[in-house]
Amino acid sequence: MKREKKYNGLAYLLLVAIGLVITFPFMWMIFACFKSNAEILGSTKLLPSSYSMDAFIKGWNGVGNITFATYFKNTFLMVVPTVILTVFSCSFVAFGFARFRFPFKKLCFALMISTLMLPNSVIIIPRYLIFNKLGLLNTYWPFYLPAAFACFPFFIFMIVQFLRGVPRELDEAAYIDGCSSLRLYFKILLPLIKPALFSAGLFQFMWTWNDFFNTLIYISSVKKFPVSLGLRASLDTASQVQWDKVMAMSLISILPLIVLFFFAQKYFVEGISTTGLKG
Repeated sequence: MKREKKYNGLAYLLLVAIGLVITFPFMWMIFACFKSNAEILGSTKLLPSSYSMDAFIKGWNGVGNITFATYFKNTFLMVVPTVILTVFSCSFVAFGFARFRFPFKKLCFALMISTLMLPNSVIIIPRYLIFNKLGLLNTYWPFYLPAAFACFPFFIFMIVQFLRGVPRELDEAAYIDGCSSLRLYFKILLPLIKPALFSAGLFQFMWTWNDFFNTLIYISSVKKFPVSLGLRASLDTASQVQWDKVMAMSLISILPLIVLFFFAQKYFVEGISTTGLKG
């Protein structure tokens, strides 16, 4: 018994040590927000010598006449519709794969899964050419359209796995009561797969919010920059980088993700832990 308690204590100490190592960069960034630029570059201390909010105030003013309020507004205009369209389209396609039989179903599903193997660098040029022909560059449509047409096979696969854990007897009972396929999808299955939808939405929110490469390719106007490009713009416009402002705005930019994760943590964990079950 004593040996077991000893091992448990050592395990907890090891986990605490690993946790401190993992969270140290985040803690350093938080304290760096309250330091001056000279103190960040000239001191190795974690805690600042004095706390100041100047970095948040000056950093929020952004570059030129564009403040970070504009960058945040642009980010939400890009991210929120993308998440909603992704959740709806991918769940609809997953419903078709999980509940219907049609010719070449397995082949179509295999082709859909195989697109996971394609790196973004392979498809970015064809996508750019398509959106250029359509005149959709420097808009948020290059993010809306792939989401609307379920171009995210990972989410489709995840929701299919979750749907396979929902008993088909519910479908049969609904059809006997005169329920149509669309009504079955909206009224019965969507509420039951809520954890998987939350997981897909949270993943897509984080990926789109943090996306730098695609926004850099498709968006050229500074007035339409999201937060990721706004942070980069603050690095490019000064001869000497004001790291206190950069750290302050970086901290503010990740706060929505942290808040969203903690509010949706229950559904997120449930969705991830049950997508591998089969009915």
